[in-house]
Amino acid sequence: MSEAAVRDRPLSAIGFARPAPLLIACLVACAAIGGAAAFGSIGLETWAWTCAALAALAVFDVLALRRTPTPEVRRLLPDALAIGVEREVQLEFAPGEHRRTFDVHDLHPGAWESEGLPRRIVLNPGTVASVGYKLRPTARGAFEFEGVQMRLRSPLRLWRQSRVAGPPHAVRVFPNFVPLTRFALLSADQASRLVGAHLKRRRGQGTDFEQLREYRVGDSLRQIDWKATARAKKLISREYEDEKNQQIVLMLDTGRRMLARDGALGHFDQALDASLVVAYLALRQGDGVALHASGGDRRWVPSQRGAASIDVLLRAAYDLQPRAEATDYLAAATELSLLQRRRALVLWVTNVRDEDSEDLLAAARMLQKRHLVAIASLREQALDDIMASSAPNPEDAVLAGATARYLAERAQAHEALRRHHITVLDVTSAQLPAALVQQYLSVKRDGLL
Repeated sequence: MSEAAVRDRPLSAIGFARPAPLLIACLVACAAIGGAAAFGSIGLETWAWTCAALAALAVFDVLALRRTPTPEVRRLLPDALAIGVEREVQLEFAPGEHRRTFDVHDLHPGAWESEGLPRRIVLNPGTVASVGYKLRPTARGAFEFEGVQMRLRSPLRLWRQSRVAGPPHAVRVFPNFVPLTRFALLSADQASRLVGAHLKRRRGQGTDFEQLREYRVGDSLRQIDWKATARAKKLISREYEDEKNQQIVLMLDTGRRMLARDGALGHFDQALDASLVVAYLALRQGDGVALHASGGDRRWVPSQRGAASIDVLLRAAYDLQPRAEATDYLAAATELSLLQRRRALVLWVTNVRDEDSEDLLAAARMLQKRHLVAIASLREQALDDIMASSAPNPEDAVLAGATARYLAERAQAHEALRRHHITVLDVTSAQLPAALVQQYLSVKRDGLL
C-alpha cells in the first residue's frame, strides 16, 4: 500500500500515534534529570540539550512511522459458515522492503468466540507471513469483518500506531447443515432411526405400486395379484411404497416464545435445525416442502422439490431470527391458508402457553379445514431439571411447586388442542428432530394426506 493510500484512509482506519513504553521511560528520565538540575547536581544546559535531543528523536520517529506503509493483508475464509462450527481463519501479509514486527487482531464480529488472537507478526523482506486462528460463529445471519487491526511500532520504538487494513469481508452464517450429510446415503427408515424416531415397518400399506413379489404370511388378500398368480402358478402379492408428491409445510414461530435457550443454541435455532432435517428427508422421499415463518421475522418459501432444493431452504431461512414480539396465530394461519392451497401436512413449531391456547386453537382449526395439522410445543429443559431434582430447602420447594403448576396448565392447553383432533408433540428441543421425523413418516405410512 502506498504512502498516499495510507494518508487517504479514513481516520477510523488510522489511529493517532501514541507514546510507546520506551518514550515514556525516556520522558521520566528527562524529568529526573530536570529535578537534578533544579537542585544544582547537573547544569541546566545539560538538561536542556537532553530534552531537545529527545524531542528531535521523537519528532523524527513519529514522522518515520507516518511514512511507513501499512502491510497488505488478505483473509482466507469461506463466504458461508455454519453456526457453532469452529473454522480456521488464515491471515496472509504481503512482504515489504524491510523487516517489520507488529501485533495483529482480526476485527471479526464481536460476539463470536475466537482463539489465537491477538498475535505478533514478524514480516521479513521477500517472504509472505501468515497467521491462523480459530473462530466459532455464535449466531446466524449476515455479518461483516471490518478489516484487520495492526499495531505498528516506529523505527526507534518510541511510538505505536493502530491501523486497519484490508477491505470489509461479508460472510453469511447458516444453520449447521453438516448433520444433513449423514442422511445422504441412507434410506428414510435408516435416517429416521439415526435421529431417534421409532416406527414400525408395515409392508404393503403405501399407495404407490413398487413391485411384485411372492406372497408372504400376513399379506392382505387385497395385495394378491391374481393374474400374476395364475401365470406363476403360485401366490404373488403387490408391494406398495409410501405415496410421493405430497406436501409438507414447515411453520416456524419467530415470536418471543422462541427466545428461550437450552445450552449454546436458542430454541429457534434448534427448531430450524430440526425442520431442515425433516425437509431433507421429505425432499428425498419425493415430497414438496414449503416454509412459512411468522411472529417476528416473516418469510414464505413456496413448495420445493428434489434433494438439491435443501439449498434453497437454507438460503431462504439462514437469517431468520426470533423477536420479542407476540405471535398473532390467527394472522399466521390466515396467511398460510391463502398461500398454501393444496392439502398439506403442517408441522407448526412453537411454544404453547396457557394464555395463547384459545388463539392457537382457533388458528389450528382454521388450517384443519384443508390441512393436516401437527403442533410441536417446545418445553424448556430447565423445567424437567427442576421437576427431577430434590427440594432441600423451602425456596426450591416453592420453585418446584410453581413449575408443577405451570406444567399442569400447559398440559391443559395441549389437551384442549387434542380434543379437536390436533396432534400435539410436547418435546424438548433435543427431542424435536426425532419427534418431527416420526410424525412425518407416520402420516405417510398411514396415508393420512
